[in-house]
Amino acid sequence: MSATTNPVTGAAIRQAIETRDGGMLASFYADDAVLSIVDCDNPPSRPRVIKGKAAIDAYWADICGRAMTHRVETIVAEGDRLAFMQACSYPEGGKVLALSTLELKDGRIVRQTAVQAWDE
Repeated sequence: MSATTNPVTGAAIRQAIETRDGGMLASFYADDAVLSIVDCDNPPSRPRVIKGKAAIDAYWADICGRAMTHRVETIVAEGDRLAFMQACSYPEGGKVLALSTLELKDGRIVRQTAVQAWDE
């Protein structure tokens, strides 16, 4: 792990998400990481799959660039796995809830699976 990257911890995940720091979030991923997202538009048989650090960086830049608040409500860590629940709110009142599991290798996220739901 280089000196320019942050270690992946529950506290670091919370800080990056709640401060909408997409660059910090992107720094947690391995170069060949995979992020899979399951929601009403991307069912379990066809999840949205984002591969590679550059694509994941673009994803977090989009999410963190939106006018909304993000709150990490629960974090569970054990060995090379970390899970968290994230609650988000848009200014007009719409809500999003996401649950994520992370697989870590050498201190970096190599695989993340997120399940999310939002108000219609």
